[in-house]
Amino acid sequence: PGFAPPPSSTGLGPSSYPPTTGAPRAPTMPGPPLPGQTVAGPPTSQPNHVSSPPPLSAMPGPHPGPPMSGLHGPPPPTHPPQPGYQMQQNGSFGQVRGPQPNYGGAYPGTPNYGSQPGPPPPPKRLDPDSIPSPIQVIEDDRNNRGSEPFVTGVRGQVPPLVTTNFLVKDQGNASPRYIRCTSYNIPCTSDMAKQSQVPLAAVIKPLATLPPEEPLPYLVDHGESGPVRCNRCKAYMCPFMQFIEGGRRFQCCFCSCVTEVPAHYFQHLDHTGKRVDFYDRPELSMGSYEFLATVDYCKNNKFPSPPAFIFMIDVSYNAVKSGLVRLICEELKSLLDYLPREGTMEESAIRVGFVTYNKVLHFYNVKSSLAQPQMMVVSDVADMFVPLLDGFLVNVNESRTVITSLLDQIPEMFADTRETETVFAPVIQAGLEALKAAECAGKLFIFHTSLPVAEAPGKLKNRDDKKLVNTDKEKTLFQPQTSFYNNLAKDCVAQGCCVDLFLFPNQYLDVATLGVVTYQTGGSIYKYAYFQLETDQDRFLNDLRRDVQKEVGFDAVMRVRTSTGIRATDFFGAFYMSNTTDVEMAGLDCDKTITVEFKHDDKLSEDSGALLQCALLYTSCAGQRRLRIHNLSLNCCTQLADLYRNCETDTLINYLAKYAYRGVLSSPVKTVRDALISQCAQILACYRKNCASPSSAGQLILPECMKLLPVYLNCVLKSDVLQPGPEVTTDDRAYIRQLVTSMDVAETNVFFYPRLLPLTKADVDSDSLPAAIRNSEERLSKGDIYLLENGLNIFVWVGVNVQQGLIQNLFGVSSFGQISKALSTLPVLDNPFSKKVRAIVDMLQMQRSRYMKLIVVKQEDKLEMLFKHFLVEDKSLNGGASYVDFLCHMHKEIRQLLS
Repeated sequence: PGFAPPPSSTGLGPSSYPPTTGAPRAPTMPGPPLPGQTVAGPPTSQPNHVSSPPPLSAMPGPHPGPPMSGLHGPPPPTHPPQPGYQMQQNGSFGQVRGPQPNYGGAYPGTPNYGSQPGPPPPPKRLDPDSIPSPIQVIEDDRNNRGSEPFVTGVRGQVPPLVTTNFLVKDQGNASPRYIRCTSYNIPCTSDMAKQSQVPLAAVIKPLATLPPEEPLPYLVDHGESGPVRCNRCKAYMCPFMQFIEGGRRFQCCFCSCVTEVPAHYFQHLDHTGKRVDFYDRPELSMGSYEFLATVDYCKNNKFPSPPAFIFMIDVSYNAVKSGLVRLICEELKSLLDYLPREGTMEESAIRVGFVTYNKVLHFYNVKSSLAQPQMMVVSDVADMFVPLLDGFLVNVNESRTVITSLLDQIPEMFADTRETETVFAPVIQAGLEALKAAECAGKLFIFHTSLPVAEAPGKLKNRDDKKLVNTDKEKTLFQPQTSFYNNLAKDCVAQGCCVDLFLFPNQYLDVATLGVVTYQTGGSIYKYAYFQLETDQDRFLNDLRRDVQKEVGFDAVMRVRTSTGIRATDFFGAFYMSNTTDVEMAGLDCDKTITVEFKHDDKLSEDSGALLQCALLYTSCAGQRRLRIHNLSLNCCTQLADLYRNCETDTLINYLAKYAYRGVLSSPVKTVRDALISQCAQILACYRKNCASPSSAGQLILPECMKLLPVYLNCVLKSDVLQPGPEVTTDDRAYIRQLVTSMDVAETNVFFYPRLLPLTKADVDSDSLPAAIRNSEERLSKGDIYLLENGLNIFVWVGVNVQQGLIQNLFGVSSFGQISKALSTLPVLDNPFSKKVRAIVDMLQMQRSRYMKLIVVKQEDKLEMLFKHFLVEDKSLNGGASYVDFLCHMHKEIRQLLS
């Protein structure tokens, strides 16, 4: 039960209903709430401010009485209790006040962040329960927005959080699974945008996978004439185009130019000015759809051939000795049956080829007419060519026996190798030349183990140097050591040759350089340091299977058009750009995002709003040339309060992390970190100054939808790229930097603020997960078992006092001391607790794009240091601030800006 805000209310509610008028206010007099100010009850239970500043509680333990430290005076009967979360969901809190109902100032002994003179009071630690909790915000959004479908018909709607499970109904705007924005209400002028410092960006995932309940984008075929477009700006037909003159012409919603409607596309308008076939045409009624492209959209004006996959296996000493070569060959025998295929096709149209290499390259002829595969060696790696055309790329089913024979022979052929050196660039060149000769696009799957030091183009030296950390030269560690690979990447993109890289290093391998081609062709890097069959085999095979089977578009070009007033100015992700507008990707898969930043080049109007259209031209896995279109309409505002009411913090953090991770290529890490803190302080200070009503400087007031900005920002600042601990390698940092640059909003959310679940609280009889807890050591109890996941790792932490029965049920041993730290999977035991925990692990693995490494951590063991690194609300060993300390630091920064 609860009540909706009366229309005159000045408290801002959640973004799921039309915001009330007037700027948000936060009266500072303690006392009972003013009517219409503290709004409680679903679905409007998130007022922007309560009527008095809830103190940052410094009391030990929970407050007596109802857990609401914010409202001095009797709690309103309409407030549902909020267990364990004493600060109201209102984003304002200030110095700790006395319990007196009408006492305005601080009393002696409270931490006083105000500017009153007097002796400094003794410091008291803030109560972490009184500061905004990610867990609470996620929980509230699930409760308020998880049950209803998100219908995309209305302009500028903020979608539910990425952590909420919801269904999408496309009614004219692209689903948030395809596009998420930092704000859904953007400032009308560039001055206002500069004043707020809120970056305007969209995180776009053009080929995102949809849940089975949601229909795939419709494929529209306009025949020979191709899609209908605006004559001037070339935008594609979409729901926002305005038909005029009885339907004979249309006015472009992006550039206002008027274009004739082609005769075959003409249709009459109804009395509202809509075409009568509006609902029959996806491009007039849906936010996302596809067009079949005509030959004009193809390279050299001819339709493409289906793509090819080339598997290129390092057969040097390390690769053979570790069992890796045998493992890959065994797996490929069955995996080749699962190559991606179009909808109803019987078999995949993708052809395959095989290369092995160490210091030289071995090509294999696996033509179906051969009794045995034939090997051809190219030892002149300085001038790479493909020694055979016919029989290198083949259809799997036709050549199955020859391929199986080859995969059986490779591990035997190299079983006694003594060759330790490898080449790398020639391997990519070989794959590129093969695709050129076959006149098709495709993907290289390269399995590589060591720094390529053999004499060859692209040869590298070991330049790793930990002494450069925290110096002005640190940026060189993230830059490639030669420009050779940038030029190679450019050639690969021109051919549509995408490179996926599986790395198995035992020492420094220079990911920053080896990853250049992968990164610029839209490929993926997977890294398995110190690879061991027994512990890493599952993870590698799961990654490989998913990588080979996932949906991917080849030879892709993406362009983002915007309505007059803003334009796309900056792009982040795994791609190549040869001009300022076209994002080129040799391959784009269903997990990759491109982040686009927009800037004003004119004024926007509140009436017309702002539009973006993302158009992706690509070749499908069957060789069909297609255009995928995503449209999104946003609101525009003249009041800062409207901007701050419609932001999405998770998307903002995704953008800020990518911006910072690119910054380390050209600036010292400290400069990058300071710039992040400064920008966020400006964002929050602008809100405080222009949107919150006057209150004492001792209060920190955060906008409702940004109240997690400080905690999440602190996680980005403490991440391995920006603040590495001594155990983090240069390669780890380069790897993470590239990984994050293509992540979607759900992935960055859990990567920076991991999910921590108390397994011992799991209900073995239900399908649900136990309620998550905050990422802090003080939340862990010695008698429990916890699971922490961040999208790359899963830790299972076992407290020293866990009951013996639980240990027996989960690990199959009788005591804490007997639990093996070498476990990489949980044993399969026939009891409800074991089944439940394994079901949770499987469910989490399904949700992530990579198979997470499972690590068992026993309390007080040396591995616990690694685990504590992920308890991001605590101080980190390498100097990262705790959430509480960082919040105080942010408050200080904001106050400096305001004074």
